[in-house]
Amino acid sequence: MKTLLFAGLATAAVLASMPVMAQTPKPDPALHDQALDLLKKGIAYRTVIPGNQVPVYAAYLKSVLVAAGFKPDEVKIEPVAGSAVLVAHFAGTDPKLKPIVVIDHMDVVEAKPADWTRDPFTPVVENGYVFGRGAIDDKFDVSMIVTVLAKLKREGWAPRREVILALSGDEETLMQTARHLAQELKGAELVLNGDAGGGELSEEGKPQIYTLQAAEKTYADFEITVTDPGGHSSRPGRTNAIYQLGADLAKLSAFQFPAMQSEITMGAFKAAAPTEPGPVGDALRAYVRNPKDEAAIAVLSADRDMVGQLRTTCVATMIQGGHATNALPQKATASVNCRIFPGTPSEEVRKTIVKVIADPGATVVRENDGSIDAPASPLRADVLAAVTKAVHARYPGLPVAPGMSAGATDSMFFRALGVPAYGVGGAFMKSSDDFAHGLNERVPLATIDGALFQWESVLKDLAAK
Repeated sequence: MKTLLFAGLATAAVLASMPVMAQTPKPDPALHDQALDLLKKGIAYRTVIPGNQVPVYAAYLKSVLVAAGFKPDEVKIEPVAGSAVLVAHFAGTDPKLKPIVVIDHMDVVEAKPADWTRDPFTPVVENGYVFGRGAIDDKFDVSMIVTVLAKLKREGWAPRREVILALSGDEETLMQTARHLAQELKGAELVLNGDAGGGELSEEGKPQIYTLQAAEKTYADFEITVTDPGGHSSRPGRTNAIYQLGADLAKLSAFQFPAMQSEITMGAFKAAAPTEPGPVGDALRAYVRNPKDEAAIAVLSADRDMVGQLRTTCVATMIQGGHATNALPQKATASVNCRIFPGTPSEEVRKTIVKVIADPGATVVRENDGSIDAPASPLRADVLAAVTKAVHARYPGLPVAPGMSAGATDSMFFRALGVPAYGVGGAFMKSSDDFAHGLNERVPLATIDGALFQWESVLKDLAAK
């Protein structure tokens, strides 16, 4: 589930502030073409869940790695939860060291061809972009990673630590494949996730900041249900399941969870405050001076790009009720989606919803959404240094910062087991180009060469320690 952390806002604890100059390392045209071809072929696999194309796509990726020199038994594909996982082992020279695991996902969100300008599963290169479902989320980084690992294998690279590629197959749905991978690879030193983090460009194409994802909110769906005896619509009484549910949702709509902060989010606001324009910028500067400034919190909470960084959010997303137009409803149900600030147990959020609606006639239960509670990862100096080095080779002096995703990724399953995970995606994009999960999804061709360099640089640095 790849997306910019929050458009227009520089994030956390900036590690560099030299003038920005775009000096991407000299590209390798042949490698560029290999990565582009891998991406285009990947988009053509309709890896929607439910569906049967994830194992087929995995087999294609395995063929690329084996052709580069991986032994067939070093790249395994395993069916899991109606999908599949791919695990490839790049042996290290020191078996005593814990491995580095590189994760990403092969599945994509559904796309209806009738809604798109172009067929979503027919890759199109046009006007400097690659169009297609998964172009950015996340067959882009899958393609970059596989291209780089294949290159390194052909060149005879011998990392000190083993590098393990672990691709999941249902990240966009119930995430059971990632849960499986985390249990299998819980002895890892750290995890690098291509499905999070990345660089942001201004609308003029100028690089603004690179964000390393070090935390993410817990995803949780809750179901509020009201039942009633019902009856004939000509004989309405004092109770009505739909009205009762509506009143409950009105209470929830008026409620805000407390504002919270972490070293990651406060660093984000401190980094953004000096240059953020308008009323939001004024509120950021006031909040940085005093995190208890209620007026500043109110302004930031009203901004869609900011509210997810401030607090837990819960919002009604679906409703169902009644069974006939001429009958009183016997049941009404609402689905409420919550994005929970790291460190807050999801059960506490459920109990808060119960308290807010204060309706003894309603039940609030958590749905089987596949997510789990997970803490933030520590800000490891070696990871920050490796990512900063790679980003600065692309854009000298560009601010590099850790940040928190408002959405969920496969990293949470590793974090929940005590394995630190970091989103280090290779793409640089404008906010206006981010159509992940949307129509006419695309990725700029211009970001391919830098992403290839970045993945190679980061892997070489961290696997050598």
